[in-house]
Amino acid sequence: MAGTALFGGSFNPIHYGHLLLAHDVREQLSLDRVVFMPAGVPPHKPARDIAPAADRHAMVALAIADNPGFEVSDLELRRAGPSYTVDTLQALGVPASELFLIIGSETFLDLLSWREPRRLATLCRLVVVPRSGSAFDPDGDAARKVVGEIGLEPEDILVTHATSLPLSASELRARASARRSLRYRVPPAVAEYIARRGLYGGHD
Repeated sequence: MAGTALFGGSFNPIHYGHLLLAHDVREQLSLDRVVFMPAGVPPHKPARDIAPAADRHAMVALAIADNPGFEVSDLELRRAGPSYTVDTLQALGVPASELFLIIGSETFLDLLSWREPRRLATLCRLVVVPRSGSAFDPDGDAARKVVGEIGLEPEDILVTHATSLPLSASELRARASARRSLRYRVPPAVAEYIARRGLYGGHD
């Protein structure tokens, strides 16, 4: 199906797990593009742990530079205040039938805590990616509660099984702080950028 997938996150830093997930979703759903959307001020994460927005945007740009099906947007970075996905979806101006939102299964089960989840569900199609080894059941009571509360039917949710790598941004930040190698965890250009900019306390 032709369309655009929105992949939001702090990308603090972006790593191969993010890239592989986005690639799998685009391939499985035959989408035109995936737009990576670094959050300006993530509402659910402590600001002290977040690298500057310009640096996170730059790292995403470096990571996806060789993939014509990937794009990065600074839309949320240019908007003042917390980054709410519902506002971003509205601002993109893509018809709901052609706009897809990539979220993890744990995030999906927490969707009712987001801003205006019912309106969000009218602006896009939800692509839920179960985490490897998770017990996510799209037909379970928890998932059905979310689906019902946001005004959808179970068949409206696209459950897509993408490759999941055992990588976490917090672990990568700890490695950078300890001046340990990020090789095979992030693209070389991203590792070089982190070192050059002294991100995550890795350099004086």
